[in-house]
Amino acid sequence: MSPVAIGIIGFIVLFAILALGLPLGVGMFLVGFSGLWYLISQGAAIAKIGLIPFETIASFELAVLPLFLLMAQVVFAAGLSRDLYDVAAKWLGHQRGGVAVATVGGCAGFAAVSASSLATAVTMGLVAIPEMKRLKYDPALSTGCVAAGGTIGQLIPPSAGLITYGIITQTSIGKLFMGGMVPGILEAIFYIFTIYVLCTWRPSLGPPGPRFSFREKVGAFRSCGEIIGLIILVLGGLIIGWFTPTEAGAVGAFGAISFSLIRRRLNWEKFKHALMETMKTTGMLYGILIGAFLFKYFLAVTTIPFRLANFVGELPLPPLAIMVLVMLVYVFLGCVMDALAMILLTIPIFFPLAISLGFDPIWFGVILVRMTEIGLITPPIGMNVYAISGIAPDVPVTTIFRGIIPFLIADVCHVALLLFVPAVVLFLPKVMG
Repeated sequence: MSPVAIGIIGFIVLFAILALGLPLGVGMFLVGFSGLWYLISQGAAIAKIGLIPFETIASFELAVLPLFLLMAQVVFAAGLSRDLYDVAAKWLGHQRGGVAVATVGGCAGFAAVSASSLATAVTMGLVAIPEMKRLKYDPALSTGCVAAGGTIGQLIPPSAGLITYGIITQTSIGKLFMGGMVPGILEAIFYIFTIYVLCTWRPSLGPPGPRFSFREKVGAFRSCGEIIGLIILVLGGLIIGWFTPTEAGAVGAFGAISFSLIRRRLNWEKFKHALMETMKTTGMLYGILIGAFLFKYFLAVTTIPFRLANFVGELPLPPLAIMVLVMLVYVFLGCVMDALAMILLTIPIFFPLAISLGFDPIWFGVILVRMTEIGLITPPIGMNVYAISGIAPDVPVTTIFRGIIPFLIADVCHVALLLFVPAVVLFLPKVMG
């Protein structure tokens, strides 16, 4: 049997394993190990399962993931995420749809300390949804803006998606972070504009909240000035070149712990909980990455990625049209698969294709992560939607999906901008050098 046929069988077996409910990392590990054993030898397969776990765990670059996760967990445990939302709400909440706008702004702020879209959506949802319910916001708008706003957490650095992409493809994580910054901010602006249009069209969707004095607005910064300064230090240090991404993660985690202790908002129990959650998430991600690396080697041996790149390269279509087809594949996959699974399963196939078509690896990484973000809010899976449903059980899932539709339209416009104006992504990485 040819290597290509074995590779196709491997994909079928992997999807069958996932359908049975086994973890993604386990499925990729089993298929990758078995495939290498069959295509090369038993010794080669065993050598890989001895080498890959050590290289993954010992990787200095991969340490960026647990460090930023610890930063996010400490910020959440200390309640600093609520302070970020309060600042946005006091400055913007008095306008029509202002609390929804503040929620998107809070999501963008928390995204700068969180590597997870789900964490961003749930954290902001716990704070913002009760407030919008009190102000009699339309349930579809209130839940939809939180679910969509949470996806910003996958783009504004630090981003677990960009970190994973960088590790798998050996692309600079620092430049990926810089590439995601401007698109992430623009995504928030697109969402805010969507809320403005909706509430101008139907003011009843988002009644204005209470008005605060200028003194109260400025005073709101006192509760989160340190964390805002820490975000500026971490991201600014990356741009200027003071820190590597891993060092930036260490600075962020240390700063979050220090500020929380100074404010007496972090006790031993909260810190222990943050550490345990960080270790659980890190262990899960490391396990998935080990399986992904093994599966990546198996796919390379099957030659499927290279044959696909050659086949697509010979099609009578311009590279941009081919990229649009790839993006449509992600829209489809997003309906049936979570974001991390999409990234890990498709990178070995689509990354060589993108490079062969002449696309910049930084740009392609941001586009890939952006498309997986859209998958987080598309039916029938829509992980962010179900997360919001869990914290707002009185709102039907169908209502949340209805609230998502205007934001999906904004997503299409945003992706089109990134597709036709690559400089939006590549400007900061080029400045970074």
